[in-house]
Amino acid sequence: MSSPKQNTIEQRLLKRLSGTARRAAELLCGDPELKSLQEYANTVSITRLNFNDHGPVHMRTVAANAMRLFDLLEEAGVEFNLAKENIGDNEMSRVAVLFAALMHDIGMTVGREDHEHTALLFAIPIMDRLLLELYPHSLEKRVVIRSLAIEGIVGHMAHQRIHSLEAGVVLVADGLDMKKGRSRIPMLISPGAKVGDIHQYSSASIDDVAIEKGAERPVRITVTMSESVGFFQVEAVLFTKIDASSVKPHIELYAAVEGNEPKRYL
Repeated sequence: MSSPKQNTIEQRLLKRLSGTARRAAELLCGDPELKSLQEYANTVSITRLNFNDHGPVHMRTVAANAMRLFDLLEEAGVEFNLAKENIGDNEMSRVAVLFAALMHDIGMTVGREDHEHTALLFAIPIMDRLLLELYPHSLEKRVVIRSLAIEGIVGHMAHQRIHSLEAGVVLVADGLDMKKGRSRIPMLISPGAKVGDIHQYSSASIDDVAIEKGAERPVRITVTMSESVGFFQVEAVLFTKIDASSVKPHIELYAAVEGNEPKRYL
C-alpha cells in the first residue's frame, strides 16, 4: 500500500506535467512490477544494509526534483540534447528523465555495489513495455528515449561520465534528495552508532533544499541545515554530483546553518 507521503509527492509530480510526459509518469507510478521493485529496493536498503531511503518515496522525490530543474532550464532557454541535435523534442527528453528518475535505484533490490548497472536488468523490460504503450508507432522514439534513460540510470552515481543534459538533470535531482526525512526510518531501526553513519546523521540535519530561479544562472539551489554536519551532504554528496553533471554551468549552489550567512559553492 502506498504511504501518504508517497501519494503526496506523486500528486505533486503529476500536477507539473501534461501530455505524453504526464501519461508516462502515470504509467510508471502505477506499474505493479515497478512498484514492487521500488518497495523491495527500500527493504534491502534500509532493513538489510542500513542505508537511507532508496524506495518509492525517494524515486518519486527525484522525479519531482528533476521536473523542477527541467522547468527552470527550459524557461531559461537552455537546449536539451534531443532538441539541440535534431533527434527529438523536449517532451521526449522529459519522458526519458522520468523513466530514469523513477527507475534509477531499483538495482538496490540486489545490493549496493554497482546498483546503477544492476538496475538495467529490471528496467529495460519495463521500459520496452511502457514505451510501446506511449509510442506504438515509432520505434525510433522508443530507442532514443530508452537509450537516454539508460544513460540517466547508469550515470546517477557519478561513477560513469555522462554527456547529455537530460542525464545530468537526473544526476543532480538524485543528489538533491537529502532532507532529514530520508534517514528517519533507518535511524529509528538502528539508533546505535556505526561506521558510515555520517550519511544518516548529516542527512538528518538538512531542514530544507530549495530549487529556485537563480539570479545569475537558471537554477539556484539553497540547502539549509540545523547543524554543520550537514555540510558533509553538500560537499561530499551533492557537490560531487553537480560537479560531474552537464547541468553544472547552469547552477548556483548555496548552503548555510540556519541563522548564518549562506556559503556559495557555485
